[in-house]
Amino acid sequence: MSRLVYVLNGPNLNLLGKRQPQIYGHTTLADVEARCRTLAGELGLELRFHQSNREYEIIDWVHEARETAGAIVINPAAFTHTSVAILDALNAFDAPVIEVHISNVHKREAFRHHSYVTLRADAVMAGFGTHGYELALRHAAHLIDAKQAAT
Repeated sequence: MSRLVYVLNGPNLNLLGKRQPQIYGHTTLADVEARCRTLAGELGLELRFHQSNREYEIIDWVHEARETAGAIVINPAAFTHTSVAILDALNAFDAPVIEVHISNVHKREAFRHHSYVTLRADAVMAGFGTHGYELALRHAAHLIDAKQAAT
């Protein structure tokens, strides 16, 4: 099984550290990527880290991951609550999917309480701040290792 993990980030996460720091903190997406790359190296994972404000690009990366990846870590951001298309793409991916949210979406506006992605996710990290990405990568490595041990 592949040890490649795609880390996919949805709309407005390019503004992480600048947009609503009282909710999302001051850590930038570049900081998150650097920490993820360091941890991936420690865990023996290869990483593809992407961000887009365009739904179709996220779908294209999920399709690409079908051929090469052992897991997907995804923070779909606002697409969480709206994108059946991303859900459909994830449903065509046969390896673990871990959903990440920086804030605790269940303590926020009611529309944020529903996630289409959760219908496919094997695990959900919410409210851990940007540290949730690292927790998700550790869990992805655990799931990949468990699947390899079972075969």
